[in-house]
Amino acid sequence: MEDESVKSLNSAARRGAIMTVAALSALALASCSAGQVTQTSTQEAAVDGANADSENGEVAVRDVTIHVTEEGEAGLKFTAINQDTSHTTHTLESVSIDGTEVEMDDPSPLERDCVLVADLQEELDKLVEPEAGCTEHVATSVENPGFAYGGNLPVEFVFDTGTITVDATISAPLLESGTFNREQGEGGAHESSH
Repeated sequence: MEDESVKSLNSAARRGAIMTVAALSALALASCSAGQVTQTSTQEAAVDGANADSENGEVAVRDVTIHVTEEGEAGLKFTAINQDTSHTTHTLESVSIDGTEVEMDDPSPLERDCVLVADLQEELDKLVEPEAGCTEHVATSVENPGFAYGGNLPVEFVFDTGTITVDATISAPLLESGTFNREQGEGGAHESSH
């Protein structure tokens, strides 16, 4: 017959082992969770626009996206930034999508840390921030040859300091919440909520 003190030692050892396993499991789960957050914190959504800097780093373009409306009008959304540390003014000379010129009013020259925000006029009208300080809004339009939603096309920005080329996503128009999109197909009309 086992001594009572041996039984209580075995019991204590088992409880200690169980508590150690539970603590290590909790630590492992916490580590995995922290790694997940770290990994996803640097990822960008697929709908975000393209970003690039000029080779010399003096100018940058951000959130470059080809916008297409429900009516088929097209324009280019982008933000251009002068980040030249020598405080040199730079000029956007032209923009093209797959070789087709983007139409826009001539933007003002960009001073150091100034920003040019461009998009379709109807999208610019939705902006709540005022055009103030060193930010200029410019409406864009481009001929729509039948842009395919979700596709990508090369966009070339020609600045006085260099050329930036990015692949921009073609975005589908967003419907307002609660609206319906009615399409006429071969089998008749169908209704889909968006």
